Amino acid sequence: MIAAQDLHTEFQFPQEAESQLSSDTDLEDPDGKNAKTGKGVAAKKGKKALGDKAKGGGAGRVTGPGWVNGHHQENGMENMTLFEVVKMGKSATQSVVDDWIEAYKHDRDTTLLDLINFFIQCSGCKGAVSGEMFRHMQNSEIIRKMTEEFDEDSGDYPLTLSGPQWKKFRINFCDFIAVLVRQCQYSIIYDEYMMDTIISLLTGLSDSQVRAFRHTSTLAAMKLMTALVNVALNLSINMDNTQRQYEAERNKVIAKRANDRLELLLQKRKELQENQDEIENMMNAIFKGVFVHRYRDAIAEIRAICIEEIGVWMKLYSDAFLNDSYLKYVGWTMHDKQGEVRLKCLTALQGLFYNRELSTRLELFTSRFKDRIVSMTLDKEYDVAVQAIKLLTLVLQSSDEVLTAEDCESVYHLVYSAHRPIAIAAGEFLFKKLFSHRGPEEEGLPRRGRQSLNGSLIKTTVFFFLESELHEHGAYLVDSLWECASELLKDWETMISLLLDEPMPGEEALNDRQETALVEIMLCAIRQACECHPPVGRGTGKRVLTAKEKKTQLDDRTRVTEMFAVALPLLLAKYCVDIDKVTNLLQIPKFFDLDIYTTGRLEKHLDALLRQIWEVVDKHTDTEVLEACSTTYHYLCNEEFTIFNRVDIARSQLLDELVDKFNRLLEDFLQEGEEPDEDDAYQVLSTLKKITTFHNAHDLTKWDLFTSNYRLLNTGLQNGDMPEQIVVHAMQCTHYIILWHLAKVSDGTSVKGDMVTLRKQMRAFCLMCQRYINTINNAVKEQAFTILCDLLLIFSHQIMSSGREQLESLVYSPDSSLQAELLNFILDHVFIDQDDDNSTDGQQDDEASKIEALHKRRNLLAAYCKLIIYNVVEINTGADIFKQYMRLFNDMLSELGFNFDRSSSAFCGIKELARRFSLTFGLDQLKTREAIAMLHKDGIEFAFKEPSPQGEGSPPLNLAFLDILSEFSSKLIRQDKRTVHMYLERFMTFQMALQREDCWLPLISYRNSLQAGADDDTMSVISGISSRGSTVRSKKSKPATASKRKLPEGEHCWCTLVDHLFYLPQQPICSIRENSSSSSDEPHAASNVRSSALNCFWPNFEPIKSLTKSIFLTCYFFVMRHSRRGSGLMEDDEEPIVEDVMMSSEDRLEDINEGMDFDTMDIDLPASKNRRERTELKPDYFDPSSIMDDSVGVFHFL
Repeated sequence: MIAAQDLHTEFQFPQEAESQLSSDTDLEDPDGKNAKTGKGVAAKKGKKALGDKAKGGGAGRVTGPGWVNGHHQENGMENMTLFEVVKMGKSATQSVVDDWIEAYKHDRDTTLLDLINFFIQCSGCKGAVSGEMFRHMQNSEIIRKMTEEFDEDSGDYPLTLSGPQWKKFRINFCDFIAVLVRQCQYSIIYDEYMMDTIISLLTGLSDSQVRAFRHTSTLAAMKLMTALVNVALNLSINMDNTQRQYEAERNKVIAKRANDRLELLLQKRKELQENQDEIENMMNAIFKGVFVHRYRDAIAEIRAICIEEIGVWMKLYSDAFLNDSYLKYVGWTMHDKQGEVRLKCLTALQGLFYNRELSTRLELFTSRFKDRIVSMTLDKEYDVAVQAIKLLTLVLQSSDEVLTAEDCESVYHLVYSAHRPIAIAAGEFLFKKLFSHRGPEEEGLPRRGRQSLNGSLIKTTVFFFLESELHEHGAYLVDSLWECASELLKDWETMISLLLDEPMPGEEALNDRQETALVEIMLCAIRQACECHPPVGRGTGKRVLTAKEKKTQLDDRTRVTEMFAVALPLLLAKYCVDIDKVTNLLQIPKFFDLDIYTTGRLEKHLDALLRQIWEVVDKHTDTEVLEACSTTYHYLCNEEFTIFNRVDIARSQLLDELVDKFNRLLEDFLQEGEEPDEDDAYQVLSTLKKITTFHNAHDLTKWDLFTSNYRLLNTGLQNGDMPEQIVVHAMQCTHYIILWHLAKVSDGTSVKGDMVTLRKQMRAFCLMCQRYINTINNAVKEQAFTILCDLLLIFSHQIMSSGREQLESLVYSPDSSLQAELLNFILDHVFIDQDDDNSTDGQQDDEASKIEALHKRRNLLAAYCKLIIYNVVEINTGADIFKQYMRLFNDMLSELGFNFDRSSSAFCGIKELARRFSLTFGLDQLKTREAIAMLHKDGIEFAFKEPSPQGEGSPPLNLAFLDILSEFSSKLIRQDKRTVHMYLERFMTFQMALQREDCWLPLISYRNSLQAGADDDTMSVISGISSRGSTVRSKKSKPATASKRKLPEGEHCWCTLVDHLFYLPQQPICSIRENSSSSSDEPHAASNVRSSALNCFWPNFEPIKSLTKSIFLTCYFFVMRHSRRGSGLMEDDEEPIVEDVMMSSEDRLEDINEGMDFDTMDIDLPASKNRRERTELKPDYFDPSSIMDDSVGVFHFL
């Protein structure tokens, strides 16, 4: 038996228990298994303490079937240990346990010794407990002996090994413990020997400093506790049934009352009560000895095991465990700094809130920890955030009053999250909150139509979409709601009715803004149904659809076509002048099944659609609307469908009208001697804009638009008074003409002479663009430059690749004068101070305009850099580009100095940029070792390169860069940290090491980052210090050096390489210069040798080399420069960073319960439901003052 102090062992009948036994016969034990070995008079005199070994019951060595000399026998062929049997998993766990029990009945010492060695071997220990050790040594001595024999050269043990075999071993290990207790629940677990020994052993092992012992024994103890909870639950049910039978028999009349049966029932109730007392003692021993220490273990996986199992106990036996005494552990651990543990807390709570009966008993817990659960929806671990949202959904289902409006709003905006699982979970929460509640007045509403229930729900969706102030992405909202509200979002009939039908009397009609939102949601729902993949930004790509999903997709596409083929012309007719609505509506036809127009005899509706598109083109000049019309025509003009001729005729008629109108207007516009008025210019511009938009997707070469556009451009160049938008669109249209002509020539569908014509047109247009580069108007110059760069790239020598040698005559290479003009344009229009950029006509005060101008300059630079990459222009022109970066870098350096605020948002922004940049190096440190070492080397040299202008007592000019460089220290392996630190000390003076002023903080923090973790050994078997010191290593244990991880093959050569990078001068084979005078003691010797060698090959290499070493430094000083002016652009471009509370530098919980010293409540199984007395109410265990010392303030915010 287990001795425990101050245990409330008075048996109490459970108040509530779900009976799993349906008849009186369920209480009977025909095999006599409920007879307890070792009980009786001797048992009543006193219980043996935990750990004492009973010496009787096994003098002879008689083995049971399947068990030979303490080893399991498989088919009579081989003997295996219990560990090997469970590891192999060939035998059923039931049969293995039955064989062990039979052997235990004959020789319990030998069989129990085999079970002890089973737990030792499952921990990965190669030692074994002998019979002599078992008989004469205490558990602490046995554990110390096993620790000495543990293999410290490897940190792996069965529970941490990968592979399917070891994953199955963990399952078999847990099943073995559960089956063992279940099979022994009627007799052996009450013999005061087996369970006492096992619990004592596991408690001692769980307190070991050896991680393998602690991890394995904690898992075994928790699974053992779960099995005992099942036994306790069965005992509670049996006692309820026995009490019911006793009451029924006692209420009979005296003549029919069976006194013998009453005595038998009383005796059975007494035995069950004694059994329950013993189970209480066992569970108390495990809970106090293992759980209360290991749920705050240094290893996250051990903490996760404890939290997972306590959740099982509370769900399985809620009468005993679902109270504040145990819920507090889950609440506290929700602040754990490891996501794995926080995730187990949430999953454990989900199992409780899922049961409506249990959720009503969690009101106090919810009120205390609700804020923490809500904050976990923004957890940095996505899995934790998903489960937190799901838990709040269950809380919402249990009670509508628990979550406030602010709590719900914090979840609502997550439907726009880029992480799809989070968005889907938030969508389910939103659906449960807004759409699941139906009032009695809504029960009789029709299923479809404006007055249906879906009509009001769709309106609610629109209202929510418009009230979302954080995002305006309808596709994200639809995708978030798709899994839980797809039927609502597919009710396009109701949506059409809301848009077309007149409101009923007393019904409030949708306003213009709401109708626009409804059209967008309707389009997004159609796209989601027909494409069956999430929007851009969610998901890694298209997945393979199942047969069922393909059928659903086909059915939805058919419904969309049949419904909108009729409704779309009506919608376009109603909203013809609304740009936003028309743009979205014209995207619907690309999801049609065009065959249905013919099979469904819907040709008249197709004609109506084409007429409406014609009207839209005639009325609109907006680019988005015209592009939508062009795209719709392109999709409908598919030669594979029978409607092609009908659509092609309509398209040709539309283009004929546009081209004729353009030529007529152009003649009037270009008449000599007349000043073109604004109305004529507007008519020419609108028509040219429509033609250009259609030419992007349709081949208009048969209309011969090149002559008209070239004439227009030439006239504008000669007169200089052409409106800029007309010139811009004329250039774009001519560009499309040349590209379509090139496509026909490349496909071989052109006639003779087309290639000569294309060559002449292309060269003439390039010369025209070259002349426009030197004009005054910025928009025209930028358009000409961009198109010219594209044409030079397209018609370069690359055009002959892939077997297209016949296009050699089209190759056009720029001459030196053109190259010079392109370079001068970049230098004059890209590398300028942003305050001097007047391209936005005096609107530079607007941040949006600044960002747009910046993007425009980036695009211009990218267009020119492509010419350098593909050798269209001379490669040495790249040096002039790099010179501009170096000039900007030097200007920033001279402006910045070293006096700046390291706490400013700009400096924090560049540190965050460095942190993100460091993450791109990945987890394979050996693969990126040389790159990281060179980064630190160049960074140190840069930081100490410029001395302070104030003298030796002040820090170097660039010392602050070490603060940013420290973000990359974690990417150094341990031995490289020492090498980098030694290299840093070569630049430091003795006075620098003693400085503690604020201006020297970058040096201090960088040195600390190189020294942190230098002595850590993550592969060591010893992972942490236990909370108690009862088990320590013997002095005979292996020396500490034996546990150090050995370098893998090739790592010594890496060390040599890194040392050469930092110290040794590397003389290139092709070096012409002699560097014999250079000394390896000089920090810059190696870099000087490399620089001199490279200068021999390329005189202009110096700017490129400097850029390569300082491209990251340029970004750093760019931000620093803007920080002196005020808030820069980075603040607008940065995405918000949500940092979890566990990782906060101020509120970090290093150990969730460090310093706790409180009395753990004893496990007191609940009273029976027939007991009339009620126990006193327990104190509020969520109150920190009731469970903590006054000195412990880590949970004062709960």
